Amino acid sequence: MSKLIMNRRGLLKTGAAVGAGMAMPTILTAAGHAGYTNAPTGSTVTLGFNVPQTGAYADEGADELRAYELAVKHLNGQGDGGMMNTFSSKELKGNGILGKEVAFVTGDTQTKSDAARASAQSMIQKDGAVMITGGSSSGVAIAVQGLCQEAGVIFMAGLTHSNDTTGKDKKANGFRHFFNGYMSAAALAPVLAEMYGTDRTAYHLTADYTWGWTQQESIQAATEAKGWQTAANVLTPLTTTDFSSYVAPVLNSGADVLVLNHYGGNMINSLTSAVQFGLRDKMVNGKNFEIVVPLYSRLMARGAGENVKGIFGSTNWHWSLQDEGSKAFVKSFGEEYGFPPSQAAHTVYCQTLLYADACERAGTHNPCGVAEALEGFTFSGLGNGEVEYRAEDHQCFKDVLVVKGKENPTSEFDLLEVVQVTPRAQVEYAVDHPMFAGGALGACNAGG
Repeated sequence: MSKLIMNRRGLLKTGAAVGAGMAMPTILTAAGHAGYTNAPTGSTVTLGFNVPQTGAYADEGADELRAYELAVKHLNGQGDGGMMNTFSSKELKGNGILGKEVAFVTGDTQTKSDAARASAQSMIQKDGAVMITGGSSSGVAIAVQGLCQEAGVIFMAGLTHSNDTTGKDKKANGFRHFFNGYMSAAALAPVLAEMYGTDRTAYHLTADYTWGWTQQESIQAATEAKGWQTAANVLTPLTTTDFSSYVAPVLNSGADVLVLNHYGGNMINSLTSAVQFGLRDKMVNGKNFEIVVPLYSRLMARGAGENVKGIFGSTNWHWSLQDEGSKAFVKSFGEEYGFPPSQAAHTVYCQTLLYADACERAGTHNPCGVAEALEGFTFSGLGNGEVEYRAEDHQCFKDVLVVKGKENPTSEFDLLEVVQVTPRAQVEYAVDHPMFAGGALGACNAGG
């Protein structure tokens, strides 16, 4: 794996992989490395950006990489500083992290847990990464989070929406800025009941892995609490591209709502199939048939095109927000790449800044010091209002957006309309909530 380093002029240079042609220990030892895994000893500190560059979530991965590279530029004093200027914490000075220039390595998760773990392990063992971040799949996030816990490095999760990431599979070395299935459902269900009524019957198509399972459980519970019934829940493999055989049975199910618990390319393909079957033009039980996409992104909306018009869902962040942090990020990202950022880009940019800031506040890259600095940390200026990293489970709590596909978009990027900013209080839950039970956070591991 090659190492990419941002030099002082903001240009990327490529160096030989660490340890090329020589034997390397599997994990750097405490005795030689200040007591924790991969403690930086030179003038740089290496971060590992592990994203889906191929597979169903590759669009999100590409935008994540753009945001990571922008964050590195800002941390190293290049560009306009972006959200470093609006972040409530003022520890980041544009001189790297703890005075060390930020370098990074990248990997392809392939949206597969085994590939993601192998990529992250290579970054830790061969490239000396002291923090791993990225991903657009909860299965990947949970697998890599477990690896980082074992190896003694911090994991700053990218896009992972499963309740399990900070529920039964939570780890002391892992932190999630993104929201989760429960929070989406808590924000979305009241809006669905208001728009479509409480006498509804839903048919669910659900991605068959940890995210789909907990997303479906959450939206079913929240809508049934509003009076809805559930006709069926059918699991679909993540590798599915043709959803016609899954959509066809909906026609005779008696359901008047189709809930697509799909993300990325899966959602684009399943929604396209549903529209081709004429579901949006049907009347069932004396009501217009409706389609709901609980977890949305601008990248998905662009891929689905006309089919997203009027369809409700939720999102973690949107580029149209007018708070100072969001505007600063949209400006920086737009000037760098020529188009607005997605929620994937926003999430991972924030995670990179939050890690760097925690190191500065802790005065160390030691993962246990970083974890202590993040636990219970309350901040603002990064979008979504005031945010807290809850100490008990390392889940961020913040406002959640309910969106719908715009009827009259003005550009290929202006596809979603924010219809409600749901306050943080409405989406919070107890640490021991049944949907999040079953796992212990455990103790931080510094490795070594």
